[in-house]
Amino acid sequence: MIKKLLAVAGLTCVLATAAGCDRAEATTSTAKTPTTAERIARGKYIVNTAGCNDCHTPWKMGEKGPEPDLTRFLSGHPEKLRMPKVDLPPGHWMGAPYMTEFQGPWGKTYAMNLTPDVNTGIGIWTEDMFIRAIREGRHMGQSRPIMPPMPWTVYRNLNDEDLKSVYAFLRTIPAVHNRVPEYEPPCDPNEK
Repeated sequence: MIKKLLAVAGLTCVLATAAGCDRAEATTSTAKTPTTAERIARGKYIVNTAGCNDCHTPWKMGEKGPEPDLTRFLSGHPEKLRMPKVDLPPGHWMGAPYMTEFQGPWGKTYAMNLTPDVNTGIGIWTEDMFIRAIREGRHMGQSRPIMPPMPWTVYRNLNDEDLKSVYAFLRTIPAVHNRVPEYEPPCDPNEK
């Protein structure tokens, strides 16, 4: 009798597991791919909540204090504006008041133009290049490292659909022609 009960219990477990596996496969295979409009809306939400404006949109002085200059939404560091190099104590870093230029032990970095301008923004980037840039921390997904303070190590944890959504949204914003200065490596201490 005990053998029969164990056999029935074992068979029940096997059948329950098999039935559960079938349901999981059906659920994954019927997952709906978002429409372009849904992707754009999701991307807008992520961009507006993940702090992209904090560095990629130049700031200006508003009536109540500093605020993003939305006429230059996500256009990166203004091309003609430069903060003089400052001798910082070891391990220190600083940002300019317009929030798009930073200096530290890594050198000088400028927030890049995320608009779809083909000459100065990400207009020639593919979706794959964008995703690889965020996942691997490399400019255009393959060249120089993305430097601080860009928190790509946080954003690389977004899932593929979220990154595709951010990319889709960035393709819809107005293109702003703004050639951001190139990254400047730290000076050789012997050159001072």
